[in-house]
Parts: sequence; structure tokens; C-alpha cells
Amino acid sequence: MIWNEKIECASRDEMAAVQSERLKQTVQRIYHNIPSYRAKMQEIGMLPGDVRSVEDLKSLPFTNKTDLRDNYPFGMFTVPMSEIVRVHASSGTTGKPTVVGYTRNDLSMWAEVVTRSLCMSGVTRNDIVQVAYGYGLFTGGLGLHYGTENLGATVIPISGGNTQKQIQLMQDFGSSVIACTPSYALFLAEVMQEMGIDPEELKLRVGIFGAEPWSESMRKEIEAKLKLKAIDIYGLSEVIGPGVSCECEHQVGMHVNEDHFIPEILDTETLEPVAPGEVGELVFSTITKEGIPILRYRTRDLTRLIYDKCECGRTLVRMEKCKGRSDDMLIIRGVNVFPSQIESVLLEMSETEPHYLLIVEREGTLDVLKLMVEVQEQFFSDEVRELEKLKKKITHNIQSTLGISVDVKLVEPKTIERTAGKAKRVIDNRKI
Repeated sequence: MIWNEKIECASRDEMAAVQSERLKQTVQRIYHNIPSYRAKMQEIGMLPGDVRSVEDLKSLPFTNKTDLRDNYPFGMFTVPMSEIVRVHASSGTTGKPTVVGYTRNDLSMWAEVVTRSLCMSGVTRNDIVQVAYGYGLFTGGLGLHYGTENLGATVIPISGGNTQKQIQLMQDFGSSVIACTPSYALFLAEVMQEMGIDPEELKLRVGIFGAEPWSESMRKEIEAKLKLKAIDIYGLSEVIGPGVSCECEHQVGMHVNEDHFIPEILDTETLEPVAPGEVGELVFSTITKEGIPILRYRTRDLTRLIYDKCECGRTLVRMEKCKGRSDDMLIIRGVNVFPSQIESVLLEMSETEPHYLLIVEREGTLDVLKLMVEVQEQFFSDEVRELEKLKKKITHNIQSTLGISVDVKLVEPKTIERTAGKAKRVIDNRKI
């Protein structure tokens, strides 16, 4: 089912016309209401009237996370607080939180794009959707919640954690859709196995997973363990929350709701547009938000865009599953390393669990990458020779794939901390 066929199946010319008109209005609103962004435009001698179409987007200044933090808490809002009906914020673990505000129209638009995403995933009004993303200042829980209600499906607002209760409700309520982080989905599968519950006996058929990067190998692992179709959803609070883009049932890239969010792919060094189909940094401009519209926001996510028409019939541009983030990239002895690359190697091996932790240390003048990885119970032998053999195998596979040596430490199952939210994959002690 396609929720909004007129937009989701529009021609490129039709979409460009919609984007151009909405971009012009957004630039006017931002210029006249956000002093810091107006100063950026004035610095390059640009006025709102200079933006006549979506082609002029590339001339506008960027917005960074620091801009939101420097204007904390409400300095980037373009409407008075009397028109803001909800506020969300990031966790603020790396500094001041980034605060976003929503008007009534913003919440309606957000529900619309999440509803489209659910339809892309194959969810219908007959489904029972268990939302196990966190509720609160994090946008995941409430984003999926209102989109589900807007679709007309049944929502179970359980939030994150309380894993045994999650599984009990799946059994008792007949949940057919689970929405959570991919790492939590694997933890659910693990606990189900401990409880002696066969996922085949549940009604789960679709999982909507996001909020953290995950690989194709991890998708296969989740699908095999939970017996469902694993769909990738993308979003970030600065742009709206979940629903910026989502995979359809064909799972070949996430359709961007580009009548609301215009994507660009830029070279990470020059910040110039890359050639069509090339990988670069994803940049978004919102063109319908009222509370906190944002132009050319640097997401730091690395991906590429696909403009071919999808088998599902939608013409919305697709973005590939993110390779990683430019600011999460580890540089170890001159080699660029993404956690997702390590994850892919581990998930191709039958002996390891999909739970790992990367630790970066500086020993003398050299950077050392250490990997803690859980071994499946049947392979965690008391025989030192067998464990040493497995350790060498992992080390060799990573060396062959990444071209870098890694100090592997094998640990027992359930040693690495589980979380209902985003999994912590990297500890970089070089910054301490």
C-alpha cells in the first residue's frame, strides 16, 4: 500500500517544483527569524530573494550541530514559544543537548511521514505495533507512536527495556510489528531463546529498526532469529525524528520523504556535490517545518542516493543503508575503520555472537585497536587451544578485510552490556 501516491510516485519535475516553492518560503522564514543564520547569509552576500529554485540550495550556508548547541535552548526556533506544542532533545552526552521544537503542523507532518514509512514496510491498519523505542526526549518512541495511530493500526506504547514483559506482550497481545533498535532486537531474540520461546509461535512479521547503524549481515541475523522481515528506518531529531526515510518491502534503499526533506550528498573534504551514485556525506534541508526549520544540516552519515524507480512503484529518491558516520570513523595507524565493517566480519562467522566492543588505546606513539567479542556458548571451550584457534581466525579475517591488525579478546556469552537503546560499540581512550 502507498499512503500518498500523488507525492510518493511524482515525477522528478513535479517533485522539483514542490521543493522549489517550499524552499523559497523556508529560506524567508529562517532569514527573518534566526539571527545566526541570517549573519551566515549576509557574510556571503546572499539574500532570501536569491533563492529561486531548488538548484540554488547548493549556494546556501551549512548548519552544524554546534549551531544548535550555540543557540541553546531555543535560539534556532522561528516561531514564538506560544506556538511550540512539544520539545524534544538529544541526550547531550557529548556536550549541550540539541533542542528541537514542534508546532501542531510539524507534529501532523511528522505523523504523515512516519505513516508513509509504515506503509512502505508493509504495515497496515490491521497490525498491532509494539513500540519498544524509548519514549521521552528521544524522538523514536513518540515518532513511531503517532505515525502508527495516524495509520489506524493498534499501538502498544511499551517503550524500551523490561525485556521479559516485552516478550509476554508479544505472546498475549499478538504483536505483529516490533519497532526498536537493531541491537535490542537481537537481545530480544537472545532472551526468547533463554525463555524457551520459539519466534515461529509469535505473530511477529515485520521489524522496524533504526537509531543506530547496522549492517546487511546483522539484518540476516535478526531475520533468522526473530523470523520476520527487518526494515531499516532513518531519522534524526534535528531534521524531524524517525520517518525521514524508510525501506520498502524490497529492502533496496530507504525512500526519502523528499517533499519535506531535501537530501544532498557531498564530498567529505571539499563539501562539493559528488557525482550521482557516489558515496559522500548526507546533508538535509527541511522545507515544511515551522518550529525549527534547518538548511543544509550536516548529518555526518555516509551514504549514496539512488534515483531509479523502485519496484514498489515509488519514485522518491532512495538512500543506501549508511556505511557509518564521518565523525564516528576511527583512524587507526592511517587506516579508516568503521564499526560496521568489524560487525560484518563477525556476523559472517558462525562461532561469534553479534555483541562486540571496540576499544582504542594509545600505547607509546602507536594506536592499538582492541576487540572484545562474545563467543557462542557451544564454541566457548575450556580448551585453550580451541579458543586460540578461533582468536587467530577472527584476527585473520579482520586483517584481510580491513588491512589492519586488531588485538582480539574472546569473552563468554552475555559478558558485554546490553541496552534497550543505542548500543555502545566504541570506547576511544585516546581522547582521555
